[in-house]
Amino acid sequence: MAKDSKILVKLFKATFTLSAFTFGGGYVIVPLMRKRFVEDNRWIGEDEMLDIVAIAQSAPGVIAVNTGLLAGYRIAGVAGAFVATLATVLPPLIIISAIAMFYAAFIGNAAVSAVMKAMQAGVAAVIIDAVIKMGRSTVKGKDFKDAAIMAGCFALSYFLSINVVAIILSCAVLGAVNALIRAKKAGGRNDIP
Repeated sequence: MAKDSKILVKLFKATFTLSAFTFGGGYVIVPLMRKRFVEDNRWIGEDEMLDIVAIAQSAPGVIAVNTGLLAGYRIAGVAGAFVATLATVLPPLIIISAIAMFYAAFIGNAAVSAVMKAMQAGVAAVIIDAVIKMGRSTVKGKDFKDAAIMAGCFALSYFLSINVVAIILSCAVLGAVNALIRAKKAGGRNDIP
């Protein structure tokens, strides 16, 4: 039991610290969670973390909270999910409550405005780093077609503003057609003596 409580305390501290000192939203905290959980503590494998992020992204709600909940569950079960979720939600709740109390003083403060603008550059750098690292591990060992489809989907969404639902449905159709073609080729080879 002592080992479980030590992991829960360590999980709470890690997640609380990340949530308290990470500015820029879920897409900034997720790569830092990956670094802490995968590289630093080795609680989760790289591929498993990618799966957790994919599920967290597709689930309703805030990606940082979803990722914390799923990673916490993977690390320490239901108690880990509760602890990681609490540790992810608590810092923003405290900070927003403090800001709400002093909103009038913050709204016109030039120093606060300058700090927020400076943090935008840091947030952009962290997101770009995460995209490169997670994208590299996603593409590694995959077929070139998969990487081309991924880049094409990004281009369609970002540059042409095509609805993401249409892109997802198109990819589902492409995946089904690809699976049928592969199955047919595999079936054809079995007929050859």
